Amino acid sequence: MTLKIERYSDGYSTTIRLIGRMRVEHLPELERQIRESESKIVLDLEELNLVDVEAVRFLGSCEAAGVTLLNCSPYIRDWIGKERE
Repeated sequence: MTLKIERYSDGYSTTIRLIGRMRVEHLPELERQIRESESKIVLDLEELNLVDVEAVRFLGSCEAAGVTLLNCSPYIRDWIGKERE
């Protein structure tokens, strides 16, 4: 399974739901979707099963820029923290 990206917007915020496995080759498309959103961004990671190191670094930079990471699994949260150290 690769990455599936679902996008929902209510005018106040845009939720981008990530499903499956996120790798470095998916980052340009996700960056584009974030850039094109004109409202607050929330990344819903509830169904994100697997990530590579570049994806973790990307998620950490998104969070540092004000993007909310919703339903982030403990292993991804821990890895983001280690990458910041």
